[in-house]
Amino acid sequence: MSTLETTTETETEEVEQEREETPGDRRRELKRERAAERERRVEAELDDAENTRRLKVFRYDPEVEGKEEPRFDDFVVPYHKGMTILDALIYARDQYDSSLTFRHSCRQAVCGSDALFVNGRQRLGCKTQLGDLDDPIRIEPLPHQEVVKDLVVDMQHFYDQMHAVEPYFDPDDLPEGELAEQRQTPENREYVKMATRCIWCGACMSSCNIAAGDNEYLGPAAINKAYRFAMDEREGEDRKQERLRIIEQEHGVWRCQTQFSCTEVCPKDIPLTEHIQELKRESVKNNLKFW
Repeated sequence: MSTLETTTETETEEVEQEREETPGDRRRELKRERAAERERRVEAELDDAENTRRLKVFRYDPEVEGKEEPRFDDFVVPYHKGMTILDALIYARDQYDSSLTFRHSCRQAVCGSDALFVNGRQRLGCKTQLGDLDDPIRIEPLPHQEVVKDLVVDMQHFYDQMHAVEPYFDPDDLPEGELAEQRQTPENREYVKMATRCIWCGACMSSCNIAAGDNEYLGPAAINKAYRFAMDEREGEDRKQERLRIIEQEHGVWRCQTQFSCTEVCPKDIPLTEHIQELKRESVKNNLKFW
Protein backbone atom coordinates (compact mmCIF):
# COMPACT_ATOMS: atom_id res chain seq x y z
CA MET A 1 0.00 0.00 0.00
CA SER A 2 1.38 3.38 -0.91
CA THR A 3 1.92 6.21 1.51
CA LEU A 4 -0.64 8.31 -0.42
CA GLU A 5 -3.40 5.70 -0.01
CA THR A 6 -2.68 5.35 3.74
CA THR A 7 -2.89 9.08 4.19
CA THR A 8 -6.19 9.24 2.28
CA GLU A 9 -7.82 6.51 4.42
CA THR A 10 -6.69 8.24 7.61
CA GLU A 11 -8.16 11.51 6.43
CA THR A 12 -11.43 9.76 5.54
CA GLU A 13 -11.67 8.20 9.02
CA GLU A 14 -11.01 11.57 10.61
CA VAL A 15 -13.74 13.16 8.48
CA GLU A 16 -16.19 10.42 9.46
CA GLN A 17 -15.31 10.81 13.14
CA GLU A 18 -15.86 14.55 12.86
CA ARG A 19 -19.21 13.92 11.15
CA GLU A 20 -20.37 11.60 13.98
CA GLU A 21 -19.70 14.32 16.47
CA THR A 22 -21.97 16.94 14.91
CA PRO A 23 -24.74 18.34 17.13
CA GLY A 24 -27.37 16.83 14.83
CA ASP A 25 -25.88 13.35 15.18
CA ARG A 26 -25.71 13.71 18.97
CA ARG A 27 -29.36 14.79 19.11
CA ARG A 28 -30.42 11.84 16.96
CA GLU A 29 -28.42 9.45 19.13
CA LEU A 30 -29.95 10.94 22.29
CA LYS A 31 -33.40 10.56 20.71
CA ARG A 32 -32.71 6.89 19.93
CA GLU A 33 -31.52 6.27 23.49
CA ARG A 34 -34.64 7.90 24.93
CA ALA A 35 -36.88 5.87 22.59
CA ALA A 36 -35.14 2.65 23.62
CA GLU A 37 -35.49 3.57 27.30
CA ARG A 38 -39.17 4.36 26.78
CA GLU A 39 -39.72 1.00 25.07
CA ARG A 40 -37.98 -0.81 27.95
CA ARG A 41 -40.12 1.04 30.46
CA VAL A 42 -43.33 0.30 28.55
CA GLU A 43 -42.45 -3.40 28.23
CA ALA A 44 -41.73 -3.61 31.95
CA GLU A 45 -45.02 -1.87 32.75
CA LEU A 46 -46.96 -4.15 30.43
CA ASP A 47 -45.31 -7.22 31.99
CA ASP A 48 -46.35 -6.05 35.46
CA ALA A 49 -49.92 -5.22 34.44
CA GLU A 50 -52.61 -7.73 35.39
CA ASN A 51 -54.07 -7.37 31.93
CA THR A 52 -53.83 -5.12 28.91
CA ARG A 53 -56.16 -3.63 26.32
CA ARG A 54 -55.55 -3.15 22.63
CA LEU A 55 -56.49 0.12 20.91
CA LYS A 56 -56.95 0.59 17.17
CA VAL A 57 -56.60 4.33 16.71
CA PHE A 58 -57.39 6.28 13.54
CA ARG A 59 -54.38 8.17 12.19
CA TYR A 60 -54.26 10.84 9.50
CA ASP A 61 -51.95 13.77 8.91
CA PRO A 62 -52.32 15.61 5.59
CA GLU A 63 -49.27 17.78 6.28
CA VAL A 64 -46.70 14.99 6.70
CA GLU A 65 -45.39 13.04 3.74
CA GLY A 66 -46.18 9.34 4.04
CA LYS A 67 -49.02 9.93 6.54
CA GLU A 68 -51.60 11.44 4.18
CA GLU A 69 -53.47 8.16 3.79
CA PRO A 70 -55.85 7.32 6.67
CA ARG A 71 -54.87 4.21 8.63
CA PHE A 72 -55.22 2.59 12.04
CA ASP A 73 -52.32 2.19 14.48
CA ASP A 74 -52.38 -0.44 17.23
CA PHE A 75 -51.40 0.41 20.80
CA VAL A 76 -51.34 -1.95 23.78
CA VAL A 77 -51.93 -0.23 27.12
CA PRO A 78 -51.91 -1.59 30.69
CA TYR A 79 -55.45 -1.70 32.07
CA HIS A 80 -56.61 -0.88 35.56
CA LYS A 81 -60.12 -0.47 36.93
CA GLY A 82 -61.50 3.01 36.32
CA MET A 83 -59.36 3.66 33.26
CA THR A 84 -61.09 5.69 30.56
CA ILE A 85 -60.61 6.02 26.81
CA LEU A 86 -58.95 9.37 27.41
CA ASP A 87 -56.54 7.82 29.95
CA ALA A 88 -55.61 5.15 27.38
CA LEU A 89 -55.03 7.74 24.64
CA ILE A 90 -52.85 9.84 26.91
CA TYR A 91 -50.81 6.74 27.78
CA ALA A 92 -50.40 5.86 24.10
CA ARG A 93 -49.34 9.41 23.25
CA ASP A 94 -46.88 9.72 26.14
CA GLN A 95 -45.33 6.25 25.86
CA TYR A 96 -45.53 5.33 22.15
CA ASP A 97 -46.11 8.23 19.79
CA SER A 98 -45.98 11.88 20.84
CA SER A 99 -47.54 12.90 17.51
CA LEU A 100 -50.86 11.20 18.36
CA THR A 101 -53.34 14.09 18.34
CA PHE A 102 -56.68 14.44 20.13
CA ARG A 103 -58.55 17.10 22.10
CA HIS A 104 -59.21 17.02 25.83
CA SER A 105 -59.52 19.53 28.65
CA CYS A 106 -61.55 19.24 31.86
CA ARG A 107 -61.64 15.40 32.08
CA GLN A 108 -64.98 15.72 33.95
CA ALA A 109 -67.51 15.43 31.09
CA VAL A 110 -68.09 19.18 31.18
CA CYS A 111 -66.01 20.75 28.39
CA GLY A 112 -67.15 18.33 25.64
CA SER A 113 -63.83 18.59 23.80
CA ASP A 114 -63.05 14.85 23.77
CA ALA A 115 -66.11 13.54 21.91
CA LEU A 116 -64.98 10.53 19.83
CA PHE A 117 -66.41 7.64 17.83
CA VAL A 118 -65.56 4.58 19.94
CA ASN A 119 -66.56 1.07 18.89
CA GLY A 120 -69.18 2.48 16.52
CA ARG A 121 -70.78 5.03 18.85
CA GLN A 122 -70.29 8.68 19.77
CA ARG A 123 -68.89 8.91 23.31
CA LEU A 124 -66.90 11.23 25.57
CA GLY A 125 -63.36 9.91 26.03
CA CYS A 126 -63.15 11.01 29.67
CA LYS A 127 -66.46 9.37 30.57
CA THR A 128 -66.16 6.05 28.74
CA GLN A 129 -64.67 3.18 30.74
CA LEU A 130 -62.34 0.74 28.99
CA GLY A 131 -63.85 -2.05 31.06
CA ASP A 132 -67.22 -1.56 29.35
CA LEU A 133 -65.85 -2.09 25.82
CA ASP A 134 -64.90 -5.14 23.77
CA ASP A 135 -61.34 -5.60 22.51
CA PRO A 136 -59.90 -4.31 20.27
CA ILE A 137 -61.21 -0.86 21.05
CA ARG A 138 -61.62 1.07 17.82
CA ILE A 139 -61.22 4.83 18.29
CA GLU A 140 -62.09 7.22 15.46
CA PRO A 141 -62.88 10.94 15.03
CA LEU A 142 -66.53 12.04 15.00
CA PRO A 143 -68.17 10.98 11.70
CA HIS A 144 -69.58 13.46 9.17
CA GLN A 145 -67.04 16.12 10.06
CA GLU A 146 -63.81 17.06 8.34
CA VAL A 147 -60.75 15.51 9.99
CA VAL A 148 -57.95 17.97 10.73
CA LYS A 149 -55.48 15.44 12.14
CA ASP A 150 -55.82 12.01 13.77
CA LEU A 151 -58.82 12.29 16.14
CA VAL A 152 -59.33 16.04 15.79
CA VAL A 153 -62.21 17.27 13.61
CA ASP A 154 -63.10 20.76 12.40
CA MET A 155 -65.96 21.98 14.64
CA GLN A 156 -66.53 25.31 12.90
CA HIS A 157 -69.70 24.24 11.06
CA PHE A 158 -71.17 22.92 14.31
CA TYR A 159 -70.42 26.21 16.06
CA ASP A 160 -71.93 28.17 13.15
CA GLN A 161 -75.18 26.22 13.50
CA MET A 162 -75.23 26.79 17.25
CA HIS A 163 -74.80 30.54 16.81
CA ALA A 164 -77.49 30.61 14.11
CA VAL A 165 -80.19 30.20 16.79
CA GLU A 166 -78.85 33.18 18.79
CA PRO A 167 -77.96 31.13 21.90
CA TYR A 168 -78.09 33.83 24.53
CA PHE A 169 -80.61 35.05 27.09
CA ASP A 170 -82.53 38.06 25.76
CA PRO A 171 -85.37 39.20 28.06
CA ASP A 172 -87.73 42.02 27.18
CA ASP A 173 -87.42 43.61 30.60
CA LEU A 174 -84.41 43.87 32.85
CA PRO A 175 -84.69 43.99 36.66
CA GLU A 176 -84.17 47.29 38.38
CA GLY A 177 -80.66 47.74 39.73
CA GLU A 178 -77.41 46.24 38.43
CA LEU A 179 -77.28 43.55 41.12
CA ALA A 180 -80.95 42.55 40.98
CA GLU A 181 -81.65 38.94 40.02
CA GLN A 182 -83.60 37.94 36.94
CA ARG A 183 -86.00 35.65 38.81
CA GLN A 184 -87.42 32.46 37.31
CA THR A 185 -90.04 30.23 38.89
CA PRO A 186 -88.84 26.81 40.12
CA GLU A 187 -91.37 25.15 37.80
CA ASN A 188 -90.01 26.93 34.72
CA ARG A 189 -86.44 26.24 35.78
CA GLU A 190 -87.31 22.55 36.04
CA TYR A 191 -88.95 22.73 32.61
CA VAL A 192 -85.78 23.92 30.83
CA LYS A 193 -83.23 22.32 33.16
CA MET A 194 -82.21 19.42 30.93
CA ALA A 195 -81.81 21.67 27.90
CA THR A 196 -79.24 23.76 29.80
CA ARG A 197 -76.95 20.76 30.22
CA CYS A 198 -75.63 20.85 26.63
CA ILE A 199 -71.80 20.94 26.57
CA TRP A 200 -71.43 21.60 22.82
CA CYS A 201 -69.56 18.33 22.22
CA GLY A 202 -71.16 17.73 18.80
CA ALA A 203 -71.91 14.04 19.43
CA CYS A 204 -75.61 14.46 18.58
CA MET A 205 -74.86 16.30 15.34
CA SER A 206 -72.39 13.59 14.35
CA SER A 207 -74.97 10.84 14.93
CA CYS A 208 -77.74 12.58 12.96
CA ASN A 209 -78.37 11.12 9.50
CA ILE A 210 -80.31 14.23 8.49
CA ALA A 211 -77.40 16.52 9.37
CA ALA A 212 -75.08 14.22 7.41
CA GLY A 213 -77.19 14.70 4.28
CA ASP A 214 -78.22 18.32 4.74
CA ASN A 215 -75.36 20.66 5.56
CA GLU A 216 -77.78 23.49 6.32
CA TYR A 217 -79.84 21.57 8.88
CA LEU A 218 -79.57 23.33 12.23
CA GLY A 219 -79.10 20.01 14.00
CA PRO A 220 -80.24 18.70 17.40
CA ALA A 221 -77.81 20.68 19.56
CA ALA A 222 -78.74 24.04 18.04
CA ILE A 223 -82.48 23.29 18.18
CA ASN A 224 -82.10 22.21 21.81
CA LYS A 225 -80.40 25.53 22.52
CA ALA A 226 -83.30 27.35 20.85
CA TYR A 227 -85.69 25.31 23.04
CA ARG A 228 -83.78 26.31 26.17
CA PHE A 229 -84.50 30.02 25.54
CA ALA A 230 -87.86 29.80 23.75
CA MET A 231 -89.32 28.03 26.81
CA ASP A 232 -87.75 30.38 29.33
CA GLU A 233 -90.56 32.49 30.83
CA ARG A 234 -88.22 35.42 31.39
CA GLU A 235 -88.01 36.12 27.69
CA GLY A 236 -91.04 37.93 26.31
CA GLU A 237 -93.60 36.71 23.79
CA ASP A 238 -92.10 38.76 20.96
CA ARG A 239 -88.70 37.15 21.49
CA LYS A 240 -90.28 33.70 21.56
CA GLN A 241 -91.97 34.43 18.24
CA GLU A 242 -88.61 35.38 16.78
CA ARG A 243 -87.02 32.17 18.06
CA LEU A 244 -89.83 30.08 16.57
CA ARG A 245 -89.35 31.87 13.27
CA ILE A 246 -85.68 30.77 13.27
CA ILE A 247 -86.37 27.12 14.00
CA GLU A 248 -89.35 26.93 11.59
CA GLN A 249 -87.15 27.61 8.59
CA GLU A 250 -86.72 25.04 5.81
CA HIS A 251 -83.67 23.49 7.48
CA GLY A 252 -85.05 23.71 11.01
CA VAL A 253 -87.20 21.44 13.17
CA TRP A 254 -89.23 20.02 10.31
CA ARG A 255 -86.18 18.27 8.89
CA CYS A 256 -86.00 16.03 11.98
CA GLN A 257 -87.30 12.52 11.24
CA THR A 258 -87.51 11.44 14.90
CA GLN A 259 -84.82 8.75 14.70
CA PHE A 260 -83.72 9.33 18.32
CA SER A 261 -80.03 8.79 17.45
CA CYS A 262 -79.15 12.18 18.95
CA THR A 263 -80.90 11.33 22.21
CA GLU A 264 -79.19 7.93 22.40
CA VAL A 265 -75.64 9.30 22.14
CA CYS A 266 -76.02 12.50 24.18
CA PRO A 267 -73.48 12.18 27.06
CA LYS A 268 -75.62 14.46 29.26
CA ASP A 269 -78.84 12.48 28.73
CA ILE A 270 -80.71 15.44 27.25
CA PRO A 271 -84.02 14.35 25.64
CA LEU A 272 -83.11 16.09 22.39
CA THR A 273 -85.73 14.43 20.22
CA GLU A 274 -88.48 15.33 22.71
CA HIS A 275 -87.38 18.95 22.68
CA ILE A 276 -87.46 19.02 18.88
CA GLN A 277 -90.93 17.50 18.85
CA GLU A 278 -92.15 20.03 21.39
CA LEU A 279 -90.87 22.89 19.28
CA LYS A 280 -92.73 21.40 16.32
CA ARG A 281 -95.94 21.51 18.37
CA GLU A 282 -95.19 25.08 19.45
CA SER A 283 -94.64 25.99 15.83
CA VAL A 284 -97.97 24.49 14.76
CA LYS A 285 -99.86 26.25 17.56
CA ASN A 286 -98.10 29.49 16.71
CA ASN A 287 -99.28 29.32 13.11
CA LEU A 288 -102.89 28.29 13.78
CA LYS A 289 -105.40 30.85 12.58
CA PHE A 290 -109.12 30.98 13.41
CA TRP A 291 -111.64 32.79 11.29
